[in-house]
Amino acid sequence: MDAAAGSADAPLLLLAVSSLVILTAIQSRRRRVLRGAPSPPSLPLLGHLHLLGYPLHRALASLAVAQGRPGVSAAAPVLSLRLGARRALLVSAHAAAVECFTERDAALAGRPRLLARGVLGYGCTDILWASYGDHWWTLRRFFSAELLSASRLAARAADRRAEVAALVDNLLRDATDGATPLMMVTLRPRLFEFVINVMLRALIGVSLHGSDAARWQEIVEESVRLNAAPSVGDLYPALRWAILQGGTGTSMLTIEWAMAQLLLHPEAMKKVRAEIDTHVRTARLVEESDIASLPYLQCVVKETLRLRPVGPIIPAHEAMEDCTVGGFHVRWGTMILVNAWAIQRDPAAAWDAPDEFMPERFLDDGGKVTTAAAVPMLPFGVGRRRCPAEAMAMRLVSSMVAALVQCFEWDVGEGRTIDMTEGGGLSMPMATPLAAVCRPREFVKSMLSAST
Repeated sequence: MDAAAGSADAPLLLLAVSSLVILTAIQSRRRRVLRGAPSPPSLPLLGHLHLLGYPLHRALASLAVAQGRPGVSAAAPVLSLRLGARRALLVSAHAAAVECFTERDAALAGRPRLLARGVLGYGCTDILWASYGDHWWTLRRFFSAELLSASRLAARAADRRAEVAALVDNLLRDATDGATPLMMVTLRPRLFEFVINVMLRALIGVSLHGSDAARWQEIVEESVRLNAAPSVGDLYPALRWAILQGGTGTSMLTIEWAMAQLLLHPEAMKKVRAEIDTHVRTARLVEESDIASLPYLQCVVKETLRLRPVGPIIPAHEAMEDCTVGGFHVRWGTMILVNAWAIQRDPAAAWDAPDEFMPERFLDDGGKVTTAAAVPMLPFGVGRRRCPAEAMAMRLVSSMVAALVQCFEWDVGEGRTIDMTEGGGLSMPMATPLAAVCRPREFVKSMLSAST
């Protein structure tokens, strides 16, 4: 009887063992499928906050390099971080960034609700920080159709041209008011007035000057500084008091960085000026329509955007659902931090001498400017949340740099140097605003008189 009972229990035992083996295999496979990105050692409560520093983009780049695999990659393409109570995925490789904003674009199109963004972004309802959904799509369509479409930009070209001419005229007047046509110029306030007036003309048809423009600059820079700053409440949702950091990031900063690079590389400035003198000559002010005929100028702007991106960390995305990036599991609610600064200096991403200012790198063998798809850059982001104002920004930066080089001789000044230190915050201004000696070229006064 015992033998009969044993033989009767054998199938049940075999079934139990088989089920256990299958269940173990499934769980093991699921663990492999849900494997998260590698993560550095963390501390209780702080997570990885102790590994961060100023400037943030450099600290994150160093962290990625420290976690890279020798002989495989200089920097870890993706890292899993814990910033206080928040999960974050740090992306430091171009391929991983493209995957985030193409294949995983819909899953990662959310925005984290951060304290300063909620206050300054009207409860996270503006186009930059609005949650992905119907409201964001309505804003996107409005901006794309009513303000930033090709037809709208073309219709406002005369306004932008007038503001370029106004800045040149103001510089000319200030330079010629003195005993000699030489003047030390701090560019940032003048560039801010130029950019804000272009925006105001497009929105409400008015412009600001003098003290009004200066006051607006204070308001905008303070707002951007606060908007760029994380708070304790962002990292520990139970707490709601802020620790603010500095920073600002607008088109004026890119123009300022471009002029600083040209001052440090006078041969590059001579090439830009010679190109403009050849194609535009000196009878009129360079215009937006001329930019297509100025390939070296285009390369200077591209190289500035690569080397000195004023948005070194792409505005944070948030995972709206579980997904994978680079083969690693990303949980819903994870904040996505893409380090554009690191990607655009990555020697493994087809950049020769990545820390050097070399505009020629964007020219192909035929002397034509390489297309955006051919280079691992993302200064305006990628995917559906790519900056909608990219076309306007490129027009503003290119036309203003061209006008400053066309109309004035620039010099650092005797015994002076340019401080290329990067400012703090999530944007990347020059820590010390650029100041340089400005001397009008002989034809500028007559050129402006003929154009009015």
